[in-house]
Amino acid sequence: MLNEALSQYVDLHCSVGFKFRVQRLLLANFVRFAERHGDEFIRVARVIEWAIQAPSPPQRRNRLLAARRFGLSLQAEDPRHEVPAPDAIGRGLFKRRTPYIYTPREVAALMKAAAGLRPSGSIRPLMYSTLFGLIAATGMRISEALALRIEDATDEGLFVRETKFHKSRLLPLHDTTRRALDSYLSMRRRLGTLDGALFVSNTLAAPAYPTVVATFLRLARSIGLRGAPGERGPRIHDLRHSFAVRSLESCRADREAVARHIVALSTYLGHGHVTDTYWYLEATPILMRQIAEASEVLHQGVPA
Repeated sequence: MLNEALSQYVDLHCSVGFKFRVQRLLLANFVRFAERHGDEFIRVARVIEWAIQAPSPPQRRNRLLAARRFGLSLQAEDPRHEVPAPDAIGRGLFKRRTPYIYTPREVAALMKAAAGLRPSGSIRPLMYSTLFGLIAATGMRISEALALRIEDATDEGLFVRETKFHKSRLLPLHDTTRRALDSYLSMRRRLGTLDGALFVSNTLAAPAYPTVVATFLRLARSIGLRGAPGERGPRIHDLRHSFAVRSLESCRADREAVARHIVALSTYLGHGHVTDTYWYLEATPILMRQIAEASEVLHQGVPA
């Protein structure tokens, strides 16, 4: 019964545009757990028993809330389903991880290290240096970059197809970025492969996300950006944060210019709402100086 209800629940969410991948996997795990115990309806005790088996507090809370939303949906039609309280295993306090803002020198060092990957002369070193450089220069998500096809590299820019917020967008490229991409494309097009992915490695197929992350971590350690395995440090995603911050730093420091720039930046990054863009911003010495100067002007009674 629960398995059938889950199928309908997943189909409903997918039909209105949600990808629902992680939630589907979590709830399928819960349903198997509940049915092994003979449950035909959602029980609060069973949800908590299942949720606390997760290895970390955030994952336990994710489990609880996923099952809670599932329970709310089912209870609307059948009151025999129970719904756990949102704080049944404690209140979750989400802490935003402070992003690492790369310097231009660090991005260059990362790309140089990538260009030194083996086997030399193969597409692998050029692919990784171009991939990381493109993310730094455009603020693309790593998932978006890996999903690019050869035909997405157009004369007008990169065409990023439907992504996280179901919005396709065209990314104009700076001349230097265009030249670097064209250099990679000249080698990419010489490869005899049926795979149309823009970024391919020596296997002649797009590299898997875990492989890219592992390669990035190894390169970051080799140039001193990260410590030993298990220690926190800069991530690939921080290149996106860095793009947003550096972009804002280059904007003229007045209210109207900043307002226009934020809207344009939000569009370029592919956000559903301009408020999503604020998540990517971080205080830097340049931005703080601009804020201080604007505050001083305002204090003197001159419109900023």
